[in-house]
Amino acid sequence: ENPRADSEINVLGTLQILEGMRRAGVRRLVFSSSAAIFGEPRRLPIDESHPTEPDSPYGVSKLAAEKHCLCYGRLYGWQVVALRYFNVYGVNQRYDAYGNVIPIFATRLLRGQPLLVYGDGEQTRDFVDVQDVARANRLALDAAVSGTFNIGSGVATTINELAARVQSSSGRAATVRHEAPRPGEVRHSVADLAASRRSLAYAPEVDLHRGLSRYVAWHASLSPVDE
Repeated sequence: ENPRADSEINVLGTLQILEGMRRAGVRRLVFSSSAAIFGEPRRLPIDESHPTEPDSPYGVSKLAAEKHCLCYGRLYGWQVVALRYFNVYGVNQRYDAYGNVIPIFATRLLRGQPLLVYGDGEQTRDFVDVQDVARANRLALDAAVSGTFNIGSGVATTINELAARVQSSSGRAATVRHEAPRPGEVRHSVADLAASRRSLAYAPEVDLHRGLSRYVAWHASLSPVDE
């Protein structure tokens, strides 16, 4: 809804960091990229060589920022790793109407509201727990490599399945209401993790059942003020 602000933060903000690195002599960078840079996939699972044709201004800005980072790395001989996050979720992630579906589902469930599913709910996403993402960042800092790497779970989950899993994890039932599909959203997404396994020794450790149970329990412990 606000592509100008999006690019000012993601593109110009990244350039500020890169220029600061250049002036300060910093030579190592791990950049938080996004699976949104791929757009609607032509093949599954999505590997790092997949064409990048983002379907949203956010995806465009993340791709531009990633390219700036890799360009500076080549120009100045830095070690630059761009981690392409898939759908990250986990403890301490707060509700945001434009954010990840898991906090939205958890919030609505705990408030006794229906879970809104856009389209038929058979679209798939790759949900990865924040603990795995944090570990991936540390591995990227320690690895003597540069390049782009997918960070996900490697498992495709439908939104319908997710709605059922959130209810099961909480022990509460909710109505699931289907709405019209939203423009700019890809139909299917799941990460190929072969490159990150090989070069970063990354392997996801938190499956969706354990991650959701932990997240819903944490969310339920919040006071109304915290929500």
